[in-house]
Amino acid sequence: MFHIALFEPQIAPNCGNIIRLAANNGSKLHLIEPLGFDLEEKKLRRAGLDYHDLVNLTIYPNYDEFAKAMGERRILACTTKGSRPYTEIQYQNDDVLLFGAETHGLAPEVMASIAPERRIRIPMQPNSRCLNLSNSVAVISYEAWRQQGFAGGQ
Repeated sequence: MFHIALFEPQIAPNCGNIIRLAANNGSKLHLIEPLGFDLEEKKLRRAGLDYHDLVNLTIYPNYDEFAKAMGERRILACTTKGSRPYTEIQYQNDDVLLFGAETHGLAPEVMASIAPERRIRIPMQPNSRCLNLSNSVAVISYEAWRQQGFAGGQ
């Protein structure tokens, strides 16, 4: 099983889509505060449909608490500033896929805490800034799961 972590997510519908995605691919979902929305927000619930009860979700007050809870798990920063494409990684069970906020990405101190070889990116055209957060989570988490033979899926 993989872990999907969202650092200070800002857009409720993106988070709702990721809740639905995590419920469908069996990932554990971690939200790192502050959040840019209320978890009871209508747009969040609409995007997540009826998957809210099916996802394994934990919320942390800050990155330090999150990092402490992850213990020795390998954290991969999924960022446009990544040093290598996400397809070059050999994903391991229990890896943590960490994504930054839609508006500002990962904080500099968070990036500094993750070794450059563990900073991965999705290739894009040269003049593109970024993909939608929920699309990025889908691309990378499904590659990680594919490498594990879609364990637990059908």
